[in-house]
Amino acid sequence: MGALATLPVFYKLQDKPVLVAGGSDAAAWKAELLAAAGALVHVFAEELDPAFTALLAQRRVSGAFIWHKRPWSGDSFTGMQIAICDAPTDGEAHAFGCAARAAGVAVNVIDKPAWCDFQFGSIVNRSPAVIAISTDGAAPILGQAIRRRIETLIPPSLAKWAQLAHTIRSAVNERLAPGGARRAFWESFVDSAFGAEPTGTTARQLLAGADALGRSNSNRTGRVTLVGAGPGDAELLTLKAVRALQAADVILFDDLVSGDVLELARREAKRMLVGKRGGRESCRQDDINATMVRLAKAGKHVVRLKGGDPMIFGRAGEEIARLQEEGIEVSVIPGITSALAMAAQLGVSLTHRDHAQSVRFVTGHSRNGELPKDLDWAGIADARTTTIFYMGGRTAGAIAARLTERGMDPSMPVVISRSVAREGFERWTGTLRDLASGMTLIGYDEPVLVGVGSVFAVLTQGQIGVTSTFGPAVS
Repeated sequence: MGALATLPVFYKLQDKPVLVAGGSDAAAWKAELLAAAGALVHVFAEELDPAFTALLAQRRVSGAFIWHKRPWSGDSFTGMQIAICDAPTDGEAHAFGCAARAAGVAVNVIDKPAWCDFQFGSIVNRSPAVIAISTDGAAPILGQAIRRRIETLIPPSLAKWAQLAHTIRSAVNERLAPGGARRAFWESFVDSAFGAEPTGTTARQLLAGADALGRSNSNRTGRVTLVGAGPGDAELLTLKAVRALQAADVILFDDLVSGDVLELARREAKRMLVGKRGGRESCRQDDINATMVRLAKAGKHVVRLKGGDPMIFGRAGEEIARLQEEGIEVSVIPGITSALAMAAQLGVSLTHRDHAQSVRFVTGHSRNGELPKDLDWAGIADARTTTIFYMGGRTAGAIAARLTERGMDPSMPVVISRSVAREGFERWTGTLRDLASGMTLIGYDEPVLVGVGSVFAVLTQGQIGVTSTFGPAVS
C-alpha cells in the first residue's frame, strides 16, 4: 500500500447529532450534505443566509435541522459526532478548533485546513454506492474534474443496482458459501449493473441464477488467467487486464511487474512473487506450474501476471499445457510487449517502407544463459528486417559477432534500451561494431532490449551515447 495523504472512510450519521456553526451559504451546503446522510443537524447562528433559511424551511418537517439562534459556545459540543464551522476570522477558527478537540469531537473549519481533522471530498452520488474524491485540500478544482470524469463513466441506473445488491445480499449468502461460487455470482452481477436498469423480475432471476451456480459449483475447480502486465507503466494495461486483477483470489506475479500495476489489483487478493530473472535466484517453472494447479483445484481464480505479453518469451505455452492436462480452465489476456513500448518511447517505427518490411523478436539467451544454438542467423542478418533481442544484455558481444559473420554491415544502427516504460529509462545508440561497449555503458543490473536495424538510424544522427528520460522520447 502506498502512502495516503488522508484515510478515506465512510461514516454513518443516521439520527446522530452534528454541529454546524455559522449561517453562511458555505455552512448551508455542509449542513445539507450532513442532513442527506441522515444526521440531526444543530445549527448555531444568530442569523442565516437566505439559502440557509430556504434549506431549513424545506427540511423542518423531517426534523433534520434544529436552529439555535445564538452563537456556538463550549457546551454546544456535548454529544456531537462531528463539528463544522464557517469561521470569518482566524481567531474564531482557532477557538472553535480548540473547543471541539477539547470536547473530543472531530472538527472541520471550512477553507481553513490547519484546523481540520477531516475534509469533504467531491462526491459522485449513486447511493447506496457513493464515491468520494480527495486531493487533501491541495487542488479542489482537480477533485471536481475527476468527479466529472467519473460521472460520465457511471450510469445513474447504478444506484438501483446498488440498492438491489443490498436487498438480495442475505439471500445470496444463504445460497452460496464464501469462495469461488459467490465471487462468480457477484462478478456476473457487476457485468449486468453497467447495462440496462433492473426490472421488477431481476431480483428473482438473480436468485435463481445463484441457486443454479450453487448446484454446479459444489465441487468447483477454479481457473487461471494469464495476464500481460505490459512493460511497467500501469497506464499501458488493458481494461480487461484491470478487470482480471480486480477479480483475482491469488496473483502470481513476475519480478518485473511494477508496483503501480499491482496497486490496481483487488486488495483482498493474495500476492505471491514468482520472479524469474537472468543471473539471479529464481522460481523454477515446474514449481510455478504446480502452484497454479494447486490453487486452481482449491477453487481459486488465479491470475498469472507476466511482464509484457504472456505469449512473448513468457513461457505461457508450458503453463497452458500443464493446466490443460489437469483439466483447469485457462484464458489469456494479452499485454503490450516491451519491444512495442520501446518503439513508442523512442518514436521509431519498427517497420518502414524504405528500410524494413518485417520484424523479428529473438531471445538473447537459452537455458544455459548463452545464445541459442539453433537461431537462423542468416535470416536475422537480413538488412530489410528489424530485430529486437530480448534478454540479450549479457550476450550482446556474441550477437554482434554472429551478425557480422553472417554478412551484416558493422555500421548497422543499433539501440540498447534499459528499463523501458519505467522510471530510470536509458538508451544507448550506436553501431553494431560498438554494441558490446554500449552494453558496458548501459549496465547489466536492469532488463534491456537490443534493437538492430536501419530504422534506428534516426537515433544515431548526432545522438550517440547514453541519454536518460522517463516517458515518451518524442512529443
